[in-house]
Amino acid sequence: MTDVSSPYTTLPLWPKAYAASGASATLKLLNEDFTVTELPLQLPSGAGEHIWLDVEKNGANTAFVAQQLAAAAGVQEWDVGYAGLKDRYAITRQWFSIYLPKGETPDLTQLQHPEFKVLSQSRHVKKLRPGDLQGNRFRIVLRDMVGDRAAIEANLQAVASQGVPNYFGAQRFGHEGGNVEQGRAMLAREIRVRNPKKKGIYLSAVRSFVFNEVLALRIQQGIWGQTLPGDVLDAAGRPTGPLWGRGRVSSSEQAQALENGVAARHAALCEGMEHAGLDQERRALVASPGELSWDWPQADQLVLSFSLPAGNYATSVLNEILHTTEPERHTEGEPSAAVE
Repeated sequence: MTDVSSPYTTLPLWPKAYAASGASATLKLLNEDFTVTELPLQLPSGAGEHIWLDVEKNGANTAFVAQQLAAAAGVQEWDVGYAGLKDRYAITRQWFSIYLPKGETPDLTQLQHPEFKVLSQSRHVKKLRPGDLQGNRFRIVLRDMVGDRAAIEANLQAVASQGVPNYFGAQRFGHEGGNVEQGRAMLAREIRVRNPKKKGIYLSAVRSFVFNEVLALRIQQGIWGQTLPGDVLDAAGRPTGPLWGRGRVSSSEQAQALENGVAARHAALCEGMEHAGLDQERRALVASPGELSWDWPQADQLVLSFSLPAGNYATSVLNEILHTTEPERHTEGEPSAAVE
């Protein structure tokens, strides 16, 4: 049951890094308006107990395709692996793996399905697991554009040169942000969650919420992309924020004070995550779109192309450029303009 007195029943409007352009557009009017190509960590070696499949899907979500591949190969769903979830209302290309150590190798490139096709297959020595990817390449067509083109261009230039706040996207928090409140209730032992998958979703939502709160405070203070005394930097030299868990935050000085201040405001969430067994981790505060380019094929259309590392959200880029709306066809729990 939702506690209407809880501060987590609705998501806050986290601040943006750049001045709003005032422009708006329609996102994903057609599936082909949102195309994503997964950038794998490695390609299959040609030998091993697993079959790797290069799959293009159109109008299907990742879990559904995994179910169909399992049925076609005659294996259980847990024998199918993939590196990240991809949008349903899009054309996406990603890798799947199937554990098939013995017997004949089925030719799944012959599989006929209206919503996906297997482009190629080869054997490899390991299963694909979540996070086993470099990132994703996007091509996004925005239609029905309304607004000042010069203001849009100014924000595009800012994003290209400085990046964007690396917020977790709204879909991480569930329908109307409900996963955060469910997570709070679970950690407070007001509700019991037996399903391990749901428990993981709620913990992830709570953890992501606290990270976004840290990032939002740094934006409010005008220091989101700057390095503070005591910041922990990632391999690319970018400041990071906490993914909360057991142990002290690894930052110090001014950065630690800011992070602990946010944790104090959400003490019940942070203490609950520690008791749930999560360990302290870090996430970059800045997302830097790679090879960002744009084109105006028509006066009311903008086409964007860019790549993002694994775990970054395309919505974080779009939100700093203009306001987008999608057709009313998404169901609760569907990924929305985010790819991991």
